[in-house]
Amino acid sequence: MNNKKTFLQKYGKNVLTAFLILVSIAYVFPVFMVVVNSFKENTFVKTATFAMPNSETFVGFANFIKGMTFGGYPFVNSVLYSVVITVISTILIVLVTSMAAWYITRVDSPFCRIVYYLCVFSMVVPFQMLMFTLSKTADTLGFNTPWTIPIIYLGFGAGLAVFMFVGFVKSIPIDIEEAAAIDGCTPLRTFFSVVLPMMMPTLVSVTILEMMWVWNDYLLPYLVLDITKYRTLPIHIQYLKGSYGTVDLGATMALILLSIIPVIVFYLTCQKHIIKGVAAGAVKG
Repeated sequence: MNNKKTFLQKYGKNVLTAFLILVSIAYVFPVFMVVVNSFKENTFVKTATFAMPNSETFVGFANFIKGMTFGGYPFVNSVLYSVVITVISTILIVLVTSMAAWYITRVDSPFCRIVYYLCVFSMVVPFQMLMFTLSKTADTLGFNTPWTIPIIYLGFGAGLAVFMFVGFVKSIPIDIEEAAAIDGCTPLRTFFSVVLPMMMPTLVSVTILEMMWVWNDYLLPYLVLDITKYRTLPIHIQYLKGSYGTVDLGATMALILLSIIPVIVFYLTCQKHIIKGVAAGAVKG
């Protein structure tokens, strides 16, 4: 027994580190292959997928140019629609859910508790259960444009956001808000001047998570938007098809790389805020 304890004490951390390194490599490897194959000719992407580019297979930035100009639909429009949908949806989700979480926590009535549990329950409802009804409803109400689809994203993103915000608001002393009210602050001014700045760790975390989700989402825009007019980046990539359904994998890999670079850079820059916000919000109360 003592020998086992000694072995674990000496080598336990090293074994765990080696294991986590292998797991990290397994996660990073697909991204690495996307980078490698985005610079290879389409034929060699299929026949020599795991080989590094050489003088015969390397095509430079030809795949990027082909992907941007394929099919006649402007690539710039796809980027613009993705940015518009992502920014508007994220701002709407963060603003509405933070205010709702503050109200739910401070009022704490039976109605507020029901709303909270409904928001939490929405996280376990599969999207496939309601996607066809949602598509029909969106067409009927006119939510099928890049400027109105954020309302739908608000409904799907509210569950996680409310859950995280409620957990953090419970840790904020109510005395601070009472002091603001005594000084003459209205509820709205109290929220924006006092509560919202204190919610910043969770606010940043929710913003990052929701932004990454909306940016990468394919199914909801595909079902709701008129794809002859509006194509987000994931939809644009999906339509890189030639005759008889053939797919140019080189161009596809190139556009996938372009689409994930902003997400990776953004995530690596803000990952410490995600960890801090989740720890501050999810375990409070």
